[in-house]
Amino acid sequence: MVYMSDEFLDQLIKEDVPYLDLTTSVLGIGGQAGKITFTSREETVLSGIEEVVRIFAKLGIKVQHYLPSGTRVAPQTLLIAAEGSAAGLHMAWKVCLNLVEYCSGIATRTRRLVDEARAVNPEISIVATRKSFPGTKQLSIKSILAGGAFPHRLGLSETVLIFKQHVNFLGGFEALPALLEQVRIETREKKIIVEVEDEDQARLMARSGIDGIQFDKWKPDELARMIEAIRGIDPRITLIAAGGINEGNAALYALTGVDALATSWVYFGKPADVAVQITPLFN
Repeated sequence: MVYMSDEFLDQLIKEDVPYLDLTTSVLGIGGQAGKITFTSREETVLSGIEEVVRIFAKLGIKVQHYLPSGTRVAPQTLLIAAEGSAAGLHMAWKVCLNLVEYCSGIATRTRRLVDEARAVNPEISIVATRKSFPGTKQLSIKSILAGGAFPHRLGLSETVLIFKQHVNFLGGFEALPALLEQVRIETREKKIIVEVEDEDQARLMARSGIDGIQFDKWKPDELARMIEAIRGIDPRITLIAAGGINEGNAALYALTGVDALATSWVYFGKPADVAVQITPLFN
């Protein structure tokens, strides 16, 4: 779903094995043949699996079995099984376990939030913000896709998303409608979305011909009333709820009538719990 370059995967290996695996080397076991298995300890939505398979190949490890990212598994499910030298298996062990546990944690939280929201509003979209931990964007995006969400936007070069911090340099929201036509001329193929904080801003933007309005940190009951009013002004506008969206309140926000929920909650939390075993292969 998301391509990771060889250079990126090499860096992950190099980060954990800067020179050699000292322990395996001094024990003299590196040349022995062995097997590695990854098994779920809890219900999990998988992510990062394909990257593990590629790291295994780089270290001379042959995969016999794996389940693809996006698969929802029960506890005690075999996720990956592979064979190789003890040296390769021990070099792959922790970097691959970290990949699977952290990525699957994001995918699992994403799937839970998507399920909560769509149980009450099957047509709602769940989008994850760009507030992932720096340096992890590729893995984070892959993981939210595996969980059933999409990126809100991948970076500043995409959608025109106007915040209060932008408007401060224009002299206020009242100055924004006059600029929108020129913005639209320069970005014909892009959507123009504005984040609003109160009703006056929302109504002003709804009458301006904007493509979308993002509501930041609105309470569900206040948001529901505003959504109804905006639909009456311009029913084509895309409406997004953002700020504090999580598994516990996703259903409440989905019921307000917005088109999408934007969240960073999925990125931060407990990794998935995965068991790894490395055992020798005897001829």
